[in-house]
Amino acid sequence: MRFSGFPGDERIRFIFGKRDGKSMIEGILVEGLIYGIMVLGVFITFRILDFPDLTVDGSFPLGAALMAQCILTGVNLWLALLIAFAGGVMAGVVTALIHNHLKVPNLLAGILTMTMLYSVNIRVLGNRANVPLLNEETILTKVSEYFSGVIPDEYILLLFFIIVALVIKTAVDIFFRTDLGMTLGAMGNNEQMVISQGVNPKTLKTIGVGLSNGLVALSGAFAAQYLGFADVGLGQGIIISGLASVMIGEFLIMKSNRIGVLTFCALIGSILFHAVVYFGRYYGYLIKMTPNDLNLIKGILIIILLVLAQSGKLKKVSRKVVAEK
Repeated sequence: MRFSGFPGDERIRFIFGKRDGKSMIEGILVEGLIYGIMVLGVFITFRILDFPDLTVDGSFPLGAALMAQCILTGVNLWLALLIAFAGGVMAGVVTALIHNHLKVPNLLAGILTMTMLYSVNIRVLGNRANVPLLNEETILTKVSEYFSGVIPDEYILLLFFIIVALVIKTAVDIFFRTDLGMTLGAMGNNEQMVISQGVNPKTLKTIGVGLSNGLVALSGAFAAQYLGFADVGLGQGIIISGLASVMIGEFLIMKSNRIGVLTFCALIGSILFHAVVYFGRYYGYLIKMTPNDLNLIKGILIIILLVLAQSGKLKKVSRKVVAEK
């Protein structure tokens, strides 16, 4: 299923048709898993490193642009994914270097890199803002052709992205159980403690931000193949989607300090967030909402989640005070 606006008669068939209902669920799950890879990257910087990184808005379309150009030039598709990941890592490293060596605040460093990446992405796309991939062979078309007849066509991409998301989630879980990963987590909680142990926090930030943006670019590479095009505007507001997904997962799913549970919550949050977006996209016409209003809805959703989270904290504090009395 491709992104669309608000179709007329198709919307009616979508709402009342049994097959269209299945398509809607499949679309929510597939999109949620694709962007869930991006959410894992956002989770690393915002929750583990405590590093608000806006490079995401540039590294996501960078991954899409690199993947598109590799497809058009005949590069091996799996190698193209690796190139997209490496491009995202380099973008994150640039942000970390600006922050570490130029003493620029992390938020501003991310904005600088994101701004520069807009021009870089256009260059990668051959001085074009949009490159179509509808008639090109991609990983998704090859997977669909290979398993066609073995698995129902409507479930092929869903099963593929479930496997991809679980593999990446497992790799992230394993990494953060290593000494380096646990040190990264410790730095996010208490940087001074890490410094006292003789570890250079600049190196850790470079690794963490690079890994985060590598995952974001990888998500962009898959998104370009799924959508059928790469566009410099694909990353617009993507950081809002990532933050909202992280917060939804944390708010609705069980609380835990285990990395495996936290990354699972991030993926589930991405799916739930895209379910909200889907309902807004197909039922928003009832309140005169257009696709241009989606970013407004995302922002309002985050504000609501912040208010709910804050009220939850206040309730816990009040209960603690009452218990002490």
